[in-house]
Amino acid sequence: MQSETPNIDALLVRRLIVGQFPQWAGLPVRPVIFSGWDNRTFHLGEDLVVRLPSGSEYANQVTKERRWLPELAPHLPLKIPEPIAIGVPAYGYQYLWSIYRWIDGENASLKNILDQRAFAACLANFLMALQNIDTTGGPSPGLHNFFRGGSLAVYDQQVKQALEILQGKIDTKAAIRLWDAALASTWDRAPVWVHGDISSGNLLVQNGRLRAVIDFGQLSIGDPSCDLTINWTLFKDESREIFQKTLAYDTDTWIRARAWAFWKAAIVASGLVQTNAVDWREPWRVIDEVLIFN
Repeated sequence: MQSETPNIDALLVRRLIVGQFPQWAGLPVRPVIFSGWDNRTFHLGEDLVVRLPSGSEYANQVTKERRWLPELAPHLPLKIPEPIAIGVPAYGYQYLWSIYRWIDGENASLKNILDQRAFAACLANFLMALQNIDTTGGPSPGLHNFFRGGSLAVYDQQVKQALEILQGKIDTKAAIRLWDAALASTWDRAPVWVHGDISSGNLLVQNGRLRAVIDFGQLSIGDPSCDLTINWTLFKDESREIFQKTLAYDTDTWIRARAWAFWKAAIVASGLVQTNAVDWREPWRVIDEVLIFN
């Protein structure tokens, strides 16, 4: 009989550290303010952070990040997480877990970005650098990253279910046109590196500027359109225009990007999935944004 998974709290983290990494046993453990959904995250002293996958669907991300982040980091213009060690299951906790170097900064928001246009250009340049890195041996999209970088067709039934629930609440005809157009197009070039979750919560700001991109758990190689959803979830007006012009993708890629943004917003707005988003209005705003074709 499988034992019950324990609560992921500071006490568990301390036991894991003491049992497996005695060199850090004297460091204080405390939760980070914004822990995230895929992992539960804790400060370990001032310079380290411990991340524990919150479920089996996220467990394989630990070894993937350990394998690839050190290879990607030297080619990127911004900081990314630096894996320090991997822990093993113990005390009822069933998955591999990881220790990283702490990167100071705040989650990006319209309030703490000093210059949104410069921020948009900086992020676009980061994505271009990521996509120019050699992909030999890189992981293809799959269950390990919820098919980010792969085909939107994986979520076709889920979107149709969401549209039924949202009937009368959004412009479902426009949504169907967008979704069908996205499914009719494909990335016909060589696969590129895909972060998989370029969202404000994974962009760290310091002194008003973009300092780091974190949480590469959904990393893969494939179609970069899923990394462009920030164009509607955070940017607007001039910053949106700069982001699009800097990356200069074809129309079909931007349509798929809109569809990725719509998928995520629709399944949250419809109640098909739970989220740790603070503002319940956000998915509705994103839906309105992506259904307006410029």
